[in-house]
Amino acid sequence: MLFDKIVRPALYRLHRHDAEAVHERTVRLLSRVGTIGPMTTALRRHYRIDDPCTVFGIRFPNRLGLAAGMDKDGRALKAWSALGFGFVEVGTVTWHAQPGNPRPRLFALSDSDAVINRMGFNNAGATALAQRLDAAGPLDVPLGISIGKSKVTPVEDAIADYRNSLVALHPYADYVAINVSSPNTPGLRKLQDRGALTELLTELSRTAHELADKAGRGPTPLLVKVAPDLSFDAIAELLDVCTEHKVAGIIATNTTLARDGLAPGDARFVEEQGGLSGRPLAARALDVVRFIHEQAGDSLPIIGVGGISGPDDALRMLDAGASLLQVFTAFALHGPGVVKRINSRLAPRSAAAR
Repeated sequence: MLFDKIVRPALYRLHRHDAEAVHERTVRLLSRVGTIGPMTTALRRHYRIDDPCTVFGIRFPNRLGLAAGMDKDGRALKAWSALGFGFVEVGTVTWHAQPGNPRPRLFALSDSDAVINRMGFNNAGATALAQRLDAAGPLDVPLGISIGKSKVTPVEDAIADYRNSLVALHPYADYVAINVSSPNTPGLRKLQDRGALTELLTELSRTAHELADKAGRGPTPLLVKVAPDLSFDAIAELLDVCTEHKVAGIIATNTTLARDGLAPGDARFVEEQGGLSGRPLAARALDVVRFIHEQAGDSLPIIGVGGISGPDDALRMLDAGASLLQVFTAFALHGPGVVKRINSRLAPRSAAAR
């Protein structure tokens, strides 16, 4: 409540309602917080709730993670677990550093509890992220790394682009998310088609096993992130390809191009290009998670993401078949209190089930 009533309004006034400036300031602040031991200890004592589980062979302190997009370049790594997250996904990062799309490209739709972004994978590149992760050392929660295609790379050369990022980042990742579903990179969603996805997963799976053999350990789990705008028939085809290539799991879903469910006060944003996240996505994300679970069962564990704004949404997502959850928009709009509220509801249920 403090964040909603005081902190967030002050940040938006300070930055003249520039959502991206608020985002950047938040990450910069948290990057500093992560270097102050007594502060992270105090935050962890307040926000951290243990609800351990094992998914993809990885032990998670709790089921709620930070979705990709909040900390693309891994600048605030030490702060996220102190705010209660059970895992962190950085990125999406690309092989080539890139500035992303022109500003403005991030819009907060407060009445709809939503965000529209057309960021375009702005990031410092896979090599820079690897260097930062190397300097940071081990984290106390699992780290996922989302990789995508560089804008300068033609779709026909995408496999090498993804492979380069995987090679650079695999030593630091507990899992790697293959982002083929962002609506903000031209041609990217074509990689969800059966033929293109088959070729991509064949190469990335082979590479992951080669890297694992050299390192003397098991391969880094590969997950595929899917779009909510795919038809169920297209999702079923995608799941067939993922199963054939022994993908570790699915992240469902990315942002949507649809504009259903916006509040009247946000009608001016309907024509803004980009992906919509937040509460209006909740119903579709839930349907996609349920469909994936019905089709694949436990063979493809799901990270459920999209429209989770509070404990009830989180519980519905788990009931639909998700094994883990992620939030981004809820955290961006309402602060870390939402993380604690969700985990406070999930932990007793998990304890009762054990």
